[in-house]
Amino acid sequence: MATQIEPRPILGVHHAAYRCRDAQQTIWFYSEVLGLVDKTGIVLEEVTGTGEIDPYLHLFFRMGNGEYLAFFDAPGSADPDWFKRKESFDMHWAFEVGSEEDLLAMQQRINSYGVSAVGPVDHGFVKSVYMYDPNGIQVELTVRVKDHDAILGDATAKFDAALAEWTARTRPAKVAKFGAAAIDRRSRHTPQPEGVSREV
Repeated sequence: MATQIEPRPILGVHHAAYRCRDAQQTIWFYSEVLGLVDKTGIVLEEVTGTGEIDPYLHLFFRMGNGEYLAFFDAPGSADPDWFKRKESFDMHWAFEVGSEEDLLAMQQRINSYGVSAVGPVDHGFVKSVYMYDPNGIQVELTVRVKDHDAILGDATAKFDAALAEWTARTRPAKVAKFGAAAIDRRSRHTPQPEGVSREV
């Protein structure tokens, strides 16, 4: 067995990135509507690492904490179906604002641009409003409630037991849907079920 190396601290998110249909359309939403005006981008002709020719613009928006939201405008390899609205469980951004007053002000602002921002929805530990960006990605603006840390701290204390109960409850359905080999896989050394990529 390989020697285990101690993990080094992960400092945060540098960027998370998805495709966009068009850079200008995406800039309109994230800069003009949401206010992420600190933007930049790099035009490249080939995919870094593979050398595949697929010209693209790698677009970045810098957020208040120094982290980035990013997009790839790569029309040559884009599938129009990808830009259909995605289910919230499949994909969404959740951006944090400083207060409930800020949340409601942003909701009013977004609606004034003709974008439907619904809510607020009270999740117990946060309150959120929801909308879709031009790329079919659900965008959530959220604010922590006063007891946010205590609520999640209590959940953390109970999490191991909750996870064990959840696993026992859902494993039979997952095995039926995905196969045991797919859900038991932990590394590229684990035997792969047919049709599953060996990439980790």
